[in-house]
Amino acid sequence: MKKVLIAVDYHPNATKVVKAGYDLAKTLNAKVCLLHVVMEFGYYNTQYPTFMGYDFISMGSNMNIHKDLLEVSDNYLTKISGYLEDPQVETHTEDGETADTILDYAKKWNANIIVMGTHSHSVLEKLLMGNVAKKVLEHSHIPIYMVPIKNK
Repeated sequence: MKKVLIAVDYHPNATKVVKAGYDLAKTLNAKVCLLHVVMEFGYYNTQYPTFMGYDFISMGSNMNIHKDLLEVSDNYLTKISGYLEDPQVETHTEDGETADTILDYAKKWNANIIVMGTHSHSVLEKLLMGNVAKKVLEHSHIPIYMVPIKNK
């Protein structure tokens, strides 16, 4: 194994996932990349007709949300990589649907394994949002190392 991709979210216990993935990578003498996926905000720029005097298209031109989210993600990953105190750790931010983007980036980066956390979501959350870890596990062509994350 030469490359370990660690998918990181904003969960308060994300450092547990990062530490487990990093320890695995060091055991395997592998490179590490921390990946965070920002949801795509393109649909906010959809052109809707004026409704009750409100022009929805003007909203898109004033929104820097996507750019700000990418910047926040980059800063977050820099902070986490600093926690590891290893200048060889790579960081990368992507945008898109989370599970698909993790899988796509793993392929692009030629990762040998994906490390990610599993959360305890309510049944309603699973119905509305799906389960990223489950989808990655079902569609991956490389091994997945799941780190359980639970609020205690």
